[in-house]
Amino acid sequence: MKNVNENKFIVSVKVGPKGQITVPVEARKMFNIKEGDTLMVLGDKERGIALVKDDMFYQLMGGMFNDESSNKYKDIVAVDNLNLEVYEGELFSLLGVNGAGKTTTIKMLSTLVKPTSGDATLLDYSILKDEYKIKSFIDISMQETAIARKLTVDENIDFYARLSGQINEEVNDTKEKIYKAFGLDKVKNKQASKLSGGWQRKLSIALALVSNPKILFLDEPTLGLDVIARRELWKTISELKGKMTIILTTHYMEEAEALSDRIGIMKDGNLLFVGTKEELYAKTNKQNVEEAFIEIVSGGEL
Repeated sequence: MKNVNENKFIVSVKVGPKGQITVPVEARKMFNIKEGDTLMVLGDKERGIALVKDDMFYQLMGGMFNDESSNKYKDIVAVDNLNLEVYEGELFSLLGVNGAGKTTTIKMLSTLVKPTSGDATLLDYSILKDEYKIKSFIDISMQETAIARKLTVDENIDFYARLSGQINEEVNDTKEKIYKAFGLDKVKNKQASKLSGGWQRKLSIALALVSNPKILFLDEPTLGLDVIARRELWKTISELKGKMTIILTTHYMEEAEALSDRIGIMKDGNLLFVGTKEELYAKTNKQNVEEAFIEIVSGGEL
């Protein structure tokens, strides 16, 4: 097992003389690897070779950012000259309809994809030039729940803590903090695949906090949850405010209203508004985020 602090890899693999890849037993168990599975192999002349599978890689992606960034898929511009600043320690919500460019923005800022033009900085580090440095102080929880489904809750936390380079005492401290913040001690011995959707989302977000990131990206954190599970997760996220910078994307207007220090609204890859809820209400002459959002994205035509 490699140390993620040194080389950002999950599990080291060995390439034989004929190009065959040998996958260690612990990796086969961790990723539930079976014959015929497709794996992503990462190579670096200084760091060697490693494999990733599915969303497990996302949890390794771990402020402020500004400057212009854009990303183009074939002839479709997903994000067009985005220019904004997020203040250290705030919870910034990025809103937009489907296809607005929210997730692409998150992926660019977390260095999962590169912009086709422009740049952005997180704590003065460039997403183009300082990828490894940025990954050392951020983490991300994508809308696809990213957990090791064959492991228990406790084993998931233990694995990610050790992956981030923590020793036994630090691992135990991390577990205690995670259990206290998310109440996961109630289900710590349950296999992750047996958890409800709400508990799985909690675990996924908890794993993104194991490395104590300075910047946390949450992409649709409560997507698909029932109203009770959503409110419970709101409470947990709210308690993180001020302890780190949080950049959140959501479709739920009431979520942005309840949690945000400031809000950005995107449409067709463009940023239409950035400001506080009060500034949003004043601009649109509306009294809630949903009505104000509709006013902004429709230009008052609805």
